[in-house]
Amino acid sequence: MESIQTVVVGAGVVGLAVARALALAGREVLVLEAEGGIGEHTSSRNSEVIHAGIYYAAGSLKARLCVDGKHRLYAYCAARGIAHRRCGKLLVASTPDEIPVVRGYIAKAAANGVHDLRELSLDEAHAMEPAVRIAAAVHSPSTGIVDSHALMLALQGDAENAGAATVFRSPVTGGRVTDAGIVLDVGGDDPMTLRACEVVNCAALGAPALARAIAGVPAAAIPREHFAKAHYFTLAGRSPFRRLVYPVGHGAWLGVHVTIDLAGQARFGPDITWVDGVDYRFDAAREPLFVEAIRRYWPDLPDGALVPGYTGVRPKIHGPDEPAPDFRIDGAAVHGVPGLVNLFGIESPGLTASLAIGAHVARLLGLPDADADRHADGIDTAQAA
Repeated sequence: MESIQTVVVGAGVVGLAVARALALAGREVLVLEAEGGIGEHTSSRNSEVIHAGIYYAAGSLKARLCVDGKHRLYAYCAARGIAHRRCGKLLVASTPDEIPVVRGYIAKAAANGVHDLRELSLDEAHAMEPAVRIAAAVHSPSTGIVDSHALMLALQGDAENAGAATVFRSPVTGGRVTDAGIVLDVGGDDPMTLRACEVVNCAALGAPALARAIAGVPAAAIPREHFAKAHYFTLAGRSPFRRLVYPVGHGAWLGVHVTIDLAGQARFGPDITWVDGVDYRFDAAREPLFVEAIRRYWPDLPDGALVPGYTGVRPKIHGPDEPAPDFRIDGAAVHGVPGLVNLFGIESPGLTASLAIGAHVARLLGLPDADADRHADGIDTAQAA
């Protein structure tokens, strides 16, 4: 049986950020990925937004890691030449009854340490986004967009330059907790059994199932997984938007918002459909629902202008009638298994928070934050913050 110091399961953006953080801190790291490449699920099927840290409960992991991660991510992208843009976002009330909600975002953001939101005059808002119907608007200047695949390639490169290895088509099929470490059974073309001192479960959609497959992990410490499917429609033709536009959300859903990619193309989404598993089929019959939602704030949306884009599935740990919980990043203090860290429910803002999540996991394992000050790779997160 082969032994290794640390195994990270999952090569999405969070798994790669964790692998990078641990490798830079001196750990021997092996990344096991079931698919044939990096980020083939949640990490490549999202809005690619760098979130400011507005919506999350004050003091929560989501809030703290989003805000910290935003600063780290902008600095990292600048240092690495990763395509990104601090394009900003308008939070928009389309009707008078939504105005208090939009204004309330300023206080929510401030509670999370985000102090750059500002309510715009109607003239200012219309000058920024003349196509949008606006009863009130708040500007978030630190919201942005990023090339998520380029980000993942950079994280993978950093991890491997620090000695980590990534092995694809290597699903973890089971395991067990022993006195000598955590044993993992790995499938694929070349099945093997590994013993690791540390295992970090970054399997995203499959994280609860993986935790259940490791004998000795208490069942009570593993949440039930739920799957929320998101559709994104793209806009045919030139976009009238220069920045992101977010309408008032309802409940746990932020609504059908406008994002733009780095080429300037507009896309609309996500919606939310609760499904029984991972299903990326596109339901074009949802187009009328999108049209209705979009025309609340962009009444001039032309007929036939929406083109099916793509879908994603979010790794939720709550059902449709339950409040959205915080991120779960569970170390031994939660489940009692030394060396095991389970990451559950790492949906949005997971991409934004990825570098901060890596540092958080490193601290749980007793390791320093490799980016705490000015690291040799040129990131100055202290200054960026």
